[in-house]
Amino acid sequence: MIGLEYFMSIKRPQLVNNEIYHIVTRAIEELKLFLGQKDYLRMIHDLFEFNDENPVISTYRKPRRINGTRTVLVPLKVKKKRKMLVEILAFCLMPNHVHLLVRQLREGGISKFMRKIGAGYVNYYNQKYKRGGHLFRGRYRIIHIKTQEQLKTIFVYIHTNPVAIMIPSWKENGISGQKLQEVLKFLENYRWSSYPDYLGKKNFPSLTSRDFLIKIMGSVKDCQEFVKGWLQFKKEIKETATLKEIKID
Repeated sequence: MIGLEYFMSIKRPQLVNNEIYHIVTRAIEELKLFLGQKDYLRMIHDLFEFNDENPVISTYRKPRRINGTRTVLVPLKVKKKRKMLVEILAFCLMPNHVHLLVRQLREGGISKFMRKIGAGYVNYYNQKYKRGGHLFRGRYRIIHIKTQEQLKTIFVYIHTNPVAIMIPSWKENGISGQKLQEVLKFLENYRWSSYPDYLGKKNFPSLTSRDFLIKIMGSVKDCQEFVKGWLQFKKEIKETATLKEIKID
């Protein structure tokens, strides 16, 4: 699957239109990016709204009285049609980091998109929690995804990340047999990921474009089977390690 060497590339890839990239951005120190549901929802909002070449314009509707008798809501500005910077193929929000799988649509699209996310979410977070300074750890990591096999691998990797919330050491130690079904159910209902949408649950369907990856994976059912197969493999690793610890006289 994916080892540490995957993230150790020093040279950042050239960002080319219509190419696909895996992005990971993390919080500094021991901070959590998301302290509650509203924070997760804010990031979902930002991923959608900031994916636009146009400046973000408030659509807040201001109350106004007409002839002193009737109150109506008047839009401050009319929002233009979005000119998307990237196509978001998959995402996963974790307490202290974010995974994105994107296809760049416009020149400099990824850089512009990540700058908007960085500035917008940090401003929201710092105001809400009365703090100042940086929130994200340096530059985001980015890997160019070049093959279909890489796409299948990264699809599983991104969508199995939340297992660490249930079993922090699962990548090293595997998953015990009795936990497998529980883990699968948890992932299928983990709201802050595109995985439920890939399974047809309509979680945040407008945020991602899924047809391309579903075609690569084979079908919606195949998406589920790839994830289940990887977790099953981790379960077998755990069982094999346990057997080796048993001493036979």
